[in-house]
Amino acid sequence: MPIVVNKYLIGRHFVGIALWPFIVVKDHHLKEDEVFINHERIHLRQQAELLVIPFYFVYFTEYIIRLLQYRNSQAAYRNISFEREAYEMETELSYLKNRKLWSFTKFL
Repeated sequence: MPIVVNKYLIGRHFVGIALWPFIVVKDHHLKEDEVFINHERIHLRQQAELLVIPFYFVYFTEYIIRLLQYRNSQAAYRNISFEREAYEMETELSYLKNRKLWSFTKFL
């Protein structure tokens, strides 16, 4: 999984993003942040499970639903099932070794 540093590929409110098969970060120091990289690796696994393109469709559809639900973009983002899994498990650096298929569904 290649890590690319490029501040132009990422929105101003984010410091990194998983874009299959890359992790794109704004700053070089983020490449050394194990928790942050683990968070993005969880997203790469989610993307692989949903065959990439459907992942993005489900992600953005769920974001719209959460935005209507919470009427707050940050709350909507934090409550997307993919993000809930990634944030909850990001400190478990061995999580991906034992993660079961489609684990994000536990966070719906």
